[in-house]
Amino acid sequence: MTDADLSDDAVWMRRALELAPRGWGRTAPNPMVGCVIVRDGQAVGEGWHAEYGGPHAEVAALRQAGDAARGATAYVTLEPCAHHGKTPPCTEALIAAGVARVVYAASDPNPKAEGGAGVLRAAGIETAGGVEARAAMDQNAVFFHTHSPAGDARPFIALKLALSADAKIADRDRGSVWITGEEARAETHRLRAGFDAVAVGIGTALADDPLLTVRGPVIPRIPPARVVFDRELRLPPGSKLARTAGEVPVTVVAGDDAPEAREEALAAAGVRVLRAPEGIERTLETLRQAGFRSMFVEGGAELAGSLLRAGVVDRLYLFYAPLFLGPRGLSPFAALESPPIAAAARWRRIAAAAFGADTLVTLARE
Repeated sequence: MTDADLSDDAVWMRRALELAPRGWGRTAPNPMVGCVIVRDGQAVGEGWHAEYGGPHAEVAALRQAGDAARGATAYVTLEPCAHHGKTPPCTEALIAAGVARVVYAASDPNPKAEGGAGVLRAAGIETAGGVEARAAMDQNAVFFHTHSPAGDARPFIALKLALSADAKIADRDRGSVWITGEEARAETHRLRAGFDAVAVGIGTALADDPLLTVRGPVIPRIPPARVVFDRELRLPPGSKLARTAGEVPVTVVAGDDAPEAREEALAAAGVRVLRAPEGIERTLETLRQAGFRSMFVEGGAELAGSLLRAGVVDRLYLFYAPLFLGPRGLSPFAALESPPIAAAARWRRIAAAAFGADTLVTLARE
């Protein structure tokens, strides 16, 4: 569908949706929000929520619009808030600016902030909701998950896999070799910045000795913690993760029967050890209780398979490289069940983009 096929409301909302991700990694636990002020068919003000605790998107756009906001339409990717938090309510700013109409994409799921549309209508401002709602919810999937019943039980799980064209994550020798190129790896660093934690399984931690930090142009407001799923506490105290635990937090999730001596050694290095009951669901419950709202999981095959089998993956970031590793390559999907097509879980494509020679396909669970 082209812009020519869209209503004016949808065209302007898509512009607001383009602005919102400029706050990626900087607004949590608040959502990313974009706003466009339109008068006589022209944008007179644009803004986005740039920083947690700073001006919201509506306020930024109204400041740019100035007097031109009077009688204009405001397009906002999330229902304007109606409560006093770090900043005054956006509804107050819109009313004071004299806008005539407010169009928003998705209703605010936060019970503390909801109800803004009703406040605006009571002040005589026309409102319309639901314009490009799915795109807005996809954009703030972590925020909407957190304010849902599922968000009380476990973190939002995004699983990132770097795959060959035949869906393998390693060659037959299981060597630690990059499958994707520099552009794809740079995008991985940008993605990390939007989550509470970056996680791997102990196999990946031992094989790659990764840092799992965010390195690149996006500097997260709070660097994501590093998490290792490690039932037996095999992470060496001399690993890069343990040695840098004082700089960026590291949490290891262990089994109830993991050796106490290993816990003491990791704790001495500054690593936080959480003990969780058997089972991936119980492990995720433990992590949610520890304060993790979202996790960006990067491997390896065993952990990816466990999460997919349990049906707890909310988003898939699949980087495909243009090479084939054959039947002896390592597949993260080998341990999954093989249901008939009619019973197979369906995923919805959110985006597809090229990063150098590689292709990123982003999927959401239906």
